[in-house]
Amino acid sequence: MSESMTGPDDGSRTEPGGDGGAVGAVGAEPFGTEAYGPAAPAPLHVPRTPTGDDGVDALLDRLGDADHLATDGHVEVYEDVHRGLRDTLTALDARPGPPAPPGPTDHSNSNRS
Repeated sequence: MSESMTGPDDGSRTEPGGDGGAVGAVGAEPFGTEAYGPAAPAPLHVPRTPTGDDGVDALLDRLGDADHLATDGHVEVYEDVHRGLRDTLTALDARPGPPAPPGPTDHSNSNRS
């Protein structure tokens, strides 16, 4: 049978006895296989509470720079922020703190005669 039934006004047609799927124009991509490009970068608008440390807050604000970059540009921003946060934590370990309390004194020899 060579008769075909016209589908909706989109110009597609359904072949009788076929799988019922629409057949589009010659050379068109099969339904569901359209090629989509990557979405444009968009801000995530993640709320952030300030930490109270200006250096740390500046580093966390830097994460917002990734919102305007393609995905392959995120790594550079994340590594930069990670390096800055790691350096900040390392600096905390290097600061001199209060003196350590004196340890227990060994009095075992003081009572010997």
